Amino acid sequence: MDLKKLTLMPHGLEVLLPVGSPLTELEYETSRRVIPFGCQSGACGACVIEVLDGFESLGEMDPEEADFLEDLGRADGNYRLACQCRLISAATVRVADDQ
Repeated sequence: MDLKKLTLMPHGLEVLLPVGSPLTELEYETSRRVIPFGCQSGACGACVIEVLDGFESLGEMDPEEADFLEDLGRADGNYRLACQCRLISAATVRVADDQ
């Protein structure tokens, strides 16, 4: 099984997930809730993350996700909805409101 590393800042928590795993799998891989997943369908905005490294490692953003991020005022920068991402290669992220 090919595993890729997802690093969650500011905690520096590193999690290995199989290639293609949705980031919602983090709920089963960590002892604490590091990303607040709400609806898990890209409709609530609870799981907005800022991609610090490896933006392309989280799969392509579909138009609906891009539109919703724009509605949230997160169109500029490296923001994604974590529930819509699939880990393809190593990436580093943080919850958008977790400065």
